Amino acid sequence: MIEAELHYLGLGATEERAYEALLEERAEGAEELARHLRLPRDEVDAALDRLVEHGLALPPRGGGTLPRPAAPAAAIRTLIHRRQAELHMKSAELERLRMTADQLAGRLTAGAPAARTGGIEVITGQRAIGERADDLLASAEREVVILDRPPYAKGGRGYGTFHGPGTGIGGLLDRGVTVRTVLDRDGLAAPERIRTLNALVERGLRARVAPAVPTRLIAVDRRTALLPPGDAADPKASALVVGDALLRHALVPLFETVWDRAAPVGGPRAEQPPPAGGALPPEQRELLALLAAGLKDEAIARRLGVHVHTARRRISRLLESLGAETRFQAGARATLRGWLDGSC
Repeated sequence: MIEAELHYLGLGATEERAYEALLEERAEGAEELARHLRLPRDEVDAALDRLVEHGLALPPRGGGTLPRPAAPAAAIRTLIHRRQAELHMKSAELERLRMTADQLAGRLTAGAPAARTGGIEVITGQRAIGERADDLLASAEREVVILDRPPYAKGGRGYGTFHGPGTGIGGLLDRGVTVRTVLDRDGLAAPERIRTLNALVERGLRARVAPAVPTRLIAVDRRTALLPPGDAADPKASALVVGDALLRHALVPLFETVWDRAAPVGGPRAEQPPPAGGALPPEQRELLALLAAGLKDEAIARRLGVHVHTARRRISRLLESLGAETRFQAGARATLRGWLDGSC
């Protein structure tokens, strides 16, 4: 999956493997489970504790030594709701930060393009902000993540994000830097932006689209971030350059939360796209719902009225079409994307 999706829901590879094993009843005790997973017992115990903590499993009962797995769909919805609450908190924190930026910008002397206070750099003026964005992108070595939304400055460009080949995202991709971006759906109304986006996706950009991106953001190598102004067309608007604790604890989690909820943009090198029109065919919807409920192959076959081997073939084809390695990943991905019932 999309390992990042599970990671930012609070789960890692060990937790996922342990959860799959619990669902399929591959072991009767923690020691046997550790042997099955070929992991140290203490690592498995820690993973089981995290599964219980995050609601993917219930404590053992009746003298058992292993937690009882919860139905994937219900557990993942709980995790999503937690992340949504965190997103609201991060957005509120950003609003407070922007108020501080406006206050700081008001203290700048005339003609001064930037000021530093409390570890935050305040930049005023479209030209100065654009130059700072370009400098940040040029310094990237590993990864750049971007949140992008309208209104845009004159010319329709974001700050350094949609330049042509050799600069902006194009230059980053040429240098082998990983770039992930989430774009607000309203920002793709202009045909030229769609053409530019598609061309960059062909070159390796990982892009997603969301109905309401909460803020603009450019974060470089998880060490420095630029928060462009809310209205890029305002010549007196100010931007912030931040790092350290605020970046780690607020801005990066905010990006990952928005990324998790966005829909991938298609293309040969893009991520596995969602079903056409954002909806699933009825037969796939039914099969995914059964997987998300945690049913085993035999129970799924009975519900579908087919032989168990037929059910397994359908499951394998579904996993392949969704780019998932396990049935839990398929159910989790469908729940995260809201493909099952729209409740997410």
